[in-house]
Order: sequence, then C-alpha cells, then structure tokens
Amino acid sequence: MTHVTDTGGPVPADRGRKRLPLVVLAIIAIIAVLLTGGALAYAKQFDGKALPGTTVLGQDVSGKTPEEIAQLVAQRGEDVTVTVTADGAEHQATLAELGVTVDAAATGQAAVARDDSFPDVIAATWSGEHPVEPVVSVDETAVAAFANSLVPPDRAEPVDAQVVFDEDAQTWNAVPGENGQGVDPQAMVETVTQKAASLESFSVEQPIEEIAPAITTEEAEGVVGTISGVLEQPMSIAGPEDKTYEVSAERRNSWLSVAPDEAGQTLVVSVDEAAVREWVAARADKDSVKPKDGIEQVDEAGEVVKVVSEKRDGLEFTNVDAVADELIASLKGSSPLEAAFETKTVEAKVEKVKAPEKEEEETEEGTDDAADPAAPAPTGEKWIDVDLSAKTVTAYVGSTPVWGPRKMVDGKPGYETVTGSFEIYLRYDRQDMTNANYYPEGHPKYYYTPDVPWVQYFHNGYGFHGAPWRSSFGYSGSHGCINMPVSEAKWLYDWASMGTRVEVHY
Repeated sequence: MTHVTDTGGPVPADRGRKRLPLVVLAIIAIIAVLLTGGALAYAKQFDGKALPGTTVLGQDVSGKTPEEIAQLVAQRGEDVTVTVTADGAEHQATLAELGVTVDAAATGQAAVARDDSFPDVIAATWSGEHPVEPVVSVDETAVAAFANSLVPPDRAEPVDAQVVFDEDAQTWNAVPGENGQGVDPQAMVETVTQKAASLESFSVEQPIEEIAPAITTEEAEGVVGTISGVLEQPMSIAGPEDKTYEVSAERRNSWLSVAPDEAGQTLVVSVDEAAVREWVAARADKDSVKPKDGIEQVDEAGEVVKVVSEKRDGLEFTNVDAVADELIASLKGSSPLEAAFETKTVEAKVEKVKAPEKEEEETEEGTDDAADPAAPAPTGEKWIDVDLSAKTVTAYVGSTPVWGPRKMVDGKPGYETVTGSFEIYLRYDRQDMTNANYYPEGHPKYYYTPDVPWVQYFHNGYGFHGAPWRSSFGYSGSHGCINMPVSEAKWLYDWASMGTRVEVHY
C-alpha cells in the first residue's frame, strides 16, 4: 500500500512510522520544559518560606517565613497550662515555670529548611504534607524542683542521720534520722518530658507522701561501728633501736571526720592526710640525728695532741612517706597497721686541725686578719674554738684557722664556763646585762652592766661579748661568759652568724 502526497507522488509507509517517535519525543520535551519552568517559578515563589504541605503543630504554615512560624510556636508555648494536682490541691504552671524551653526560632528555621538542588526543589514543590516537630527541651532538675515546691511549708522535711564526735567523752555517736513529707518527682518528670513537645495543655498528678531521709539511722550507726573498729585496733610504728611510736586513739580521733558526700546521699569518713603526714614527719625529725664531724688538733707530725670534739654519726629516716601511706590506709580501715621506720647511718668525719702555737699579734689598728690573696679560700664549716686551758678563741673554716688565737677571759671559780658542742642561737649588738633575777640590788653578787657590745649566746646565758671594762685578758675572771676586747668581739660578731658551731673545751 502506498500514500499519496499533495503533489500527487506516493509516500513509503515505513517513512511515516519513523517520524512518529520523533514527534512524541518533541511533545514530551515541550511538556517537560513547561512543567520544569513552572515548578522552578513555583519554587522561586517560596524562596525562604515554608513550602506547600509544611505543617507545625498540625497547622499549615506554607508560604510563612521563619519569623512568622517562630511567632506561632512561641505563642502556642505561652498558651500552654499544666495543671498539677498535689495533696488534693490544683496548681497551675507554665511550661517555663516547669523548666521547659521552647526554641521557637529553631523551629521556624527547621520548617523552611530544604535542599536547594534541582531534583529536591522539584520533589518538594510537588510533594505532599511535611510535618515539622517543635524544638523543645526539658530541664529535669527544674521539674523536680517544682515538684518539691508543692510540699506545704508546715510539712516536716526528712532529717538525715548524722555522726558526731563528743570531744569530752572522746566518742563517736549516731544522731538518728527522721522521716518527713515529700515527693518523688520522677513520675512528673517523665510526664512533662513526654507531653511538653505537643505544646498543648495537660494535667499531671504529684502525690505528697512520707519520705525517708537520704541518710538513714542504720547507715549512721554503721559508720560509728566502722570508726570504732579503726580506733579499737592497736596502732604503732616500729622505730630504730626497738623504739615504738604509739598512735593513740585520741590522736586518731583528731584525724577523722564524717560528712555527707557531695550529693548528700551517703556518709563519708575522711582522714586528714596532711595532718597524718605532718605527725609522722615530726616523729622522724625528732629522732633523726644530724651528723657532727669530730675535731682533732694535730702537731707538725700529724699526731693527735687533743680531741676537741668527738665525731657523732647521723641517723636518717628513709621511708617517712611510705609509713604515712600505711597509717592513712589503716585509718581508712583498708588494712591493719604494720609499719616500721627504716633508717640509715650517715657517717661523720674527723676534721684534723693544726694546733695553734701562739696568739697572733695585734696591729696598730687592732686585729689584722686579712687573708693572703694568693692563698686559696678555705672551705668547710665555720666554727669557733674556745680553749679554756689556753684562754684563747680561734675562728676556723674547716681545718683552716682564719682568725686567732685571741686571748679572752672565761668564768672564774664558781662561775666556770660550760664545756661542750654548741651553736650560736641569739645575738645582740648591744644588751644590758644583770643577774637581778637571782640576786637583789645591793647583794654582793649583784651586777648590772648596761650596753654590753657584740653579744653572741651559745648556751643558756653563756656567750661571747666585748668587755670594755677590762684592760687585760688571758685569765679566768668572768661570770661564765667569754669576755673579749671590744674590737675582737666585733670581728667575731661580724664573721659568725646564727647557728655557727662553738666548741668549748679544756
């Protein structure tokens, strides 16, 4: 079969069939362009606004701005009333009073938010309903606080049990707790959390009931029993040379305290760890021994001619912190106390000093003790040698004499100068001296001397000082002090200091 054209010529049948799909495609393309253009124009109309089908709280908000939607949500939130029934009485509260926060602005932004890509714009334009939930948060602590506020003021609150210490009796006692009236807010918290997001008024029951204290009498009595166990067990620390340091119950009581934990839900026994460590350290400090070097005077051949001071080895406590840790653990009831101090011997040495042969001569200006600038500076401990046999005072640095020997006046018979190893513990550049505490004025032994210069005490009332009333030195004639010429007493005062070692011997 053939077709005839308007020119009269025949048209093949297969050519017509080939044109049909092209025509259909062209028509579809035209429709797509028309629909896409319309959709894009439609979407443009809702730029920055909620698309059709968008709902918030069941209300159509299409075409509204975020601000308009936020205003709607905020108003709904303010209109919500929560009726709380407690003990037969009704109480009205807003969401804000219950600690509920309605973020209207965030809800408005969520309602207009969409993906601006082409396919999604088309889909959003022609899609159905799009519900948006309001952004709501609940402060559970605030809800619980509101629930607790419903208890009438005349209702007694629960009273927690306590543990107190009786200073006079030195005992720990439990003070019983008392039940009170209160609420369990958990059910109300759950109801508010569940219903607040709907932004519709609702009701909730909050019973007022008898409430036991958080800290019960039984718990307090248990704590007293725990402390009693800590106090009843013997506690001591073994020390050197079979010495024992007892930790008395009274001492332990002073280190313990009982108080509720931060949440107020239980009692906690605390140990004053700083005080325990201080006590342990004090025991060690008291019995530790500082090494003291011995001093021997030798002649030119190195032979010992006099022992000025015997050496004394020291004793050092080496595990003070560990002992404190054990005591603290025992006080916490976690382990029995089986502590022992560990010590070590600190060896002292013997300083060999050359025995001074004679007293140095004075210059026209008094004493001249300038060191030889070419000689190396002496090293070692500063100390003062008082030789009661030679009636001299010599200053040393280590084994090197740096001043002296100088003649002095020591205690006369009946007032002998004390002997031994000492340290300077008190100094005055001027001091009035008297024995009025022992003898009244007018007594033959009474004396009063004002403005005594350059005074340095090394044992009780014994010390060095200038004696301007004396014209000669090198004999026994004082009341026990070491009397020196004023210029030499000043030199010694300027050179020495608090703690300078003093060796007094015959």
